[in-house]
Amino acid sequence: MGFVVKEFEIKNEKVLDFLVKKLGFNIREAKRAIDRGRVSINGKRINEKSFKGSGILKCIIFEPNGYGLKPIFETTHFAIFDKPSGVAIHPKKLANTKSLLDDVRSLWGNDANLVHRLDKETSGLVIASKNKFSESILKKAFQDKEIQKKYLALIKGHLNKEMTIKKPIAVNKDENIKVKVLIHSDGKESITIVKPIKIIGENTLVECIPLTGRQHQIRVHLFSIGHPIIGDPLYGVDNDFADRYLNKQVSEKERIEKTGASRLMLHSYRLEFEFMNNKYIIISDNFEKNLNNELKKV
Repeated sequence: MGFVVKEFEIKNEKVLDFLVKKLGFNIREAKRAIDRGRVSINGKRINEKSFKGSGILKCIIFEPNGYGLKPIFETTHFAIFDKPSGVAIHPKKLANTKSLLDDVRSLWGNDANLVHRLDKETSGLVIASKNKFSESILKKAFQDKEIQKKYLALIKGHLNKEMTIKKPIAVNKDENIKVKVLIHSDGKESITIVKPIKIIGENTLVECIPLTGRQHQIRVHLFSIGHPIIGDPLYGVDNDFADRYLNKQVSEKERIEKTGASRLMLHSYRLEFEFMNNKYIIISDNFEKNLNNELKKV
């Protein structure tokens, strides 16, 4: 379900204590809810943790209700999911939306979390921490670039040699399609290694290794060299189509006709990292099967 608004009656009680005793928050969760502006009384947002009041308390609460996804690998401290395309990592709106975080919290409680992001349209491997200890270690490992991620992508046209794309990526300031990023000299350094694997008809299956972690990095880099990813509804199409896609006005048939597939053909297929002196190499091998199914629709 994601984030929902709940109403409660409070009578001359400290808000922090109410969240802990009546709603089952732990102290850290209660303080975070107040700090993030998720608690109000009689329509007034509460900013002070020591605030005491009476009236109708409204609180934004995360209620897990996911897809029923299960990890493909797990240890005491973390788990790996093979996320399908179309599944969001986190809930973004106060609505009855599902996300992978719902499944993670349903399985291991509110201290569990996802330690990195993957676009909703991108399928593949995602790491979830089961506790704050592992979350801290794994997030730092990502920040320090100690976790290697590799992707598979089906791109338009034939690419015959390995290449390294070094093009800075900047936030798009276009009021209509801010979600898209741009190759721009004022952007942040961005590097992607692209290796061709095999030719499939008029397209090429490639391996992509991002050495930096910018939003939509692989998608915009491949588009910038004239090889957009099959199924991409944002890069390699005109702005009108991208805008209609974002507003959910594009049918599956039109998307297939315009982009070559009903989903983005990008898959996080390999993770390599160390955790507590153990080395892990996790591989997802179901992308080519999905690829064949998509190409049958064309």
